[in-house]
Amino acid sequence: MKSRATLALTIALFAACAKQELPAPPTERPSILLVTLDTTRFDAIGNATPSFNALAAKGRAFRQAYATAPQTLPSHTSMFTGLYPAAHRLHENGRSLPVQQQLVTERLREAGYRTGAFVSAFALARRFGLARGFDLYDDEFPSPREERTASETTERAIAWLNQPSKQPSFLWVHYYDPHFPYSPPPPQASNYPGKAYLGEVAYMDEQLGRLIERFEQSTPGPRAIVVVSDHGEGLGDHGEKEHGDLLYQPTMHVPLVIAGPGVTAGTSDEPVSTRRVAHTILDWAGIDSTGSLRRPLREVVVGEAMKPFLSYGWQPQVMAVDGARKAIVAGRLEVYDVVVDPGETNDLGAESELTRGMRAALRDYPIVPPDTTQADEALDDESRKKLASLGYVASTVRPRVRADAPRPAGMTHLFPVLDQAAVRFVAGDYAGSIPLLRRILADDPNNLEAALRLATAYSSLGRNDEALAAFRQAEAIGPDSRDVRTYLALHYARGKEWQKAVPLLERIRAEDPKRLPPLEALAVIRERQDRVAEAIGLRKEIYAMRPATSPELRQLGTMQMALGQTADAIATFELLRSRDSAAFANQLELGVLYLAAGRLEEARAALDRVAASHRDYPLALFKRAQVSVLLKEDDAPSRIEMARRFATPLTRELIARERLFQNPQN
Repeated sequence: MKSRATLALTIALFAACAKQELPAPPTERPSILLVTLDTTRFDAIGNATPSFNALAAKGRAFRQAYATAPQTLPSHTSMFTGLYPAAHRLHENGRSLPVQQQLVTERLREAGYRTGAFVSAFALARRFGLARGFDLYDDEFPSPREERTASETTERAIAWLNQPSKQPSFLWVHYYDPHFPYSPPPPQASNYPGKAYLGEVAYMDEQLGRLIERFEQSTPGPRAIVVVSDHGEGLGDHGEKEHGDLLYQPTMHVPLVIAGPGVTAGTSDEPVSTRRVAHTILDWAGIDSTGSLRRPLREVVVGEAMKPFLSYGWQPQVMAVDGARKAIVAGRLEVYDVVVDPGETNDLGAESELTRGMRAALRDYPIVPPDTTQADEALDDESRKKLASLGYVASTVRPRVRADAPRPAGMTHLFPVLDQAAVRFVAGDYAGSIPLLRRILADDPNNLEAALRLATAYSSLGRNDEALAAFRQAEAIGPDSRDVRTYLALHYARGKEWQKAVPLLERIRAEDPKRLPPLEALAVIRERQDRVAEAIGLRKEIYAMRPATSPELRQLGTMQMALGQTADAIATFELLRSRDSAAFANQLELGVLYLAAGRLEEARAALDRVAASHRDYPLALFKRAQVSVLLKEDDAPSRIEMARRFATPLTRELIARERLFQNPQN
């Protein structure tokens, strides 16, 4: 790990680029279309992509463009910040962009652009931070798919383009189709027999053509277009079926073309990073020309693949590309000439001559800082399941840097097992995940996340002895791990020995007050201990970090009501009502609270909405009669009589003691 000063300097260097003498942007700012092609390899461009080819023929195509990371969210974040993941701090899917990180779109909107985004998968949902700066961020996905097709997204984007505007527009459209499992629609399925991946790419390209045509027809004045992939797909090359685990060309070498004012048509063979998309957009908008691709750049291009490090504690991976030479550091150095050897079959060896810039980039690229290794704890279970349905599972354990950690390239046989185990575990299929997790630990006995997931799976199935044995294995791997203490505390909290969880949870809260699972467990335990005020305080902390579910709001309001926290309880139930207006089932509680607060008109309206089928309807009648007397309603006597007629033993006693009912007309 670098010192704090060195790390800050390194990030600043990666974020900066000298000002260039570029062609001046047009007097009239162009409307800009950015299209990102998810999971599209560079070599997928060809016969299957006539729309992309047509744009490349009139624009500038970059033959050596590289993603910053082989995962959707960190790669797109680089394109919207101009930074490598070490600087913007998103290293894998399922994390959230720090709020202080400015996006290109925020600057565009400030400069007077109309901004719209249409994304095609939950991996880019607004909750992860890229929606900032967009007037419209369309991330509606049909359940349970959590993704939509290129045609569905294109239709929505075209509808947006058809809305007249006097402002220049910035439109981002994201296509997700070439993800595994590949299932192209007709006629692409029959046009590419045995090549379903290319069929998906062809279908996406067809929609790209529709989108570009409508953009050019509907947008007055100058126009600029960027089409780029966020990362590629392994397709079995180097032992990687999909993407996210390795840094070889199939997942890092991507297509990129720009077309618009000041762009000279042709091709460029200079290596460029897709993070430069951000700089090019700002350049066209007349905001900042630094680092723009409108003129070729000469720089060492860097990339990372941190998922195996974050999830399994394996060697972190960093690459550097300069000219035709590409180097990868992951436990040892690999060097390839990617022009002569695009398949990276011939490792030129650790003694190969690297440029000074490559050596500096590999040496100084920051490995994940300690404060960013933690999973996004605010990600609720439903969001984790949505990501898992797409094949993405973010790590929940802090990685341990160890000298004997495996090289990811040497563990490719475990990739499918790891992915299957993670998806099953997050989906709650604990019985199905256990044999997979045991297999992982047989091959990789120091995999802390696998050990903790195995222990949790046994715990969730009530297999206490096996769970404790797995926890002992995890403790042996990470004797000082806070994660081991956390998961062990959660194990005790859900069982008969929940008292053993209390000191563990209290210690974890002191060490890491923002960690959600132990806070949630401690809140439940405080309720068991009848320490309701503390439970309420803990739940408020929790819901400040993540949205409360409807059942959680209902429980919080009930606890606040029980403690006489009337104003807080009203606020909680009102929030629940605004969220679940049609299904709101707490009119009685809200009516009682309004009455206690002297808000009689609101109490009357709430109590009148209590259904006769409600199990506490007699209490609602009693409270409504009280309100009627206080409001001096003409029918107060009949309401009192109705309360008596339907009284239970409890409400009969309340009615008998209620002085308001003795002379209701006064």
